[in-house]
Amino acid sequence: MSAVPEVRVPLTALNYKSDTKPIWCPGCGDFSVLQSLTKAFAALQLEPHRIGVVSGIGCSSRIPAYTDTYGFHGVHGRALAAGTGLKLARPDLTVVVTGGDGDGYSIGGNHFIHACRRNVDMTYLVMDNHVYGMTKGQPSPTTEPDWETKLAPHGTGLRVFHPLVIALAAGANFVARAFSGDPNGTADIIADAIRTPGFSFVEILSPCVTFRPEQRDWRKIVRPAPVAPTDDAVLASRRLLSDDGFNIGVLYRGDRKVYAPPIGQASLAPADLEKGFAL
Repeated sequence: MSAVPEVRVPLTALNYKSDTKPIWCPGCGDFSVLQSLTKAFAALQLEPHRIGVVSGIGCSSRIPAYTDTYGFHGVHGRALAAGTGLKLARPDLTVVVTGGDGDGYSIGGNHFIHACRRNVDMTYLVMDNHVYGMTKGQPSPTTEPDWETKLAPHGTGLRVFHPLVIALAAGANFVARAFSGDPNGTADIIADAIRTPGFSFVEILSPCVTFRPEQRDWRKIVRPAPVAPTDDAVLASRRLLSDDGFNIGVLYRGDRKVYAPPIGQASLAPADLEKGFAL
């Protein structure tokens, strides 16, 4: 009797969602980003046990708890360091790092720059709402200098951080921007980022309707980028330097060599290493 071939049922977005109910504020854009992320996993038909979702601290950094994959909720600003270590130790995993503009660009800014420079094969999703939402609305590195709040009554007066420009200059191999109000388009961009070898960076505009209700108008402002993706870093930099922050799509796709050191058996045992530090 011949064996009956195994029929594999296609995975759907629901296969990647945990039973933990998200506790974001009603109307938060991060709900949609979570939906887009699971849709991207389903589009790629990735096996959940071969995915690692890593985060730092903040509203958006709760995402690992809401996904039914391997997850790690790290400390503030250190998500990329943890994600890099995971990918280098387990190159067989698809590693996605998630965070916000405060976690990623302030205390985590140095890790952001060097993650781009190293070009390890992983994807970094930053939900940018131009504010620290979890800690009651302080200005973040991407907050407009004249935005006034009780915590900054006269605004910060500081030039905003331009993450896409920094990512390109530091060596990211894939640079894109998405909008949480377009979950299907965001899912397509995330899937494209994961497929692209090297360090992929996606800024996702994700409104904070609690502390920045005016961001509801982003839906009227965002539009598809008027130019096609380019592999020319000089051309991409010119476009980004004149960008107003609301052009959506893949803006740069490079071909840098991926950093992937060989993984093998350790040449020294821990006891041998300890001898070198003996006094």
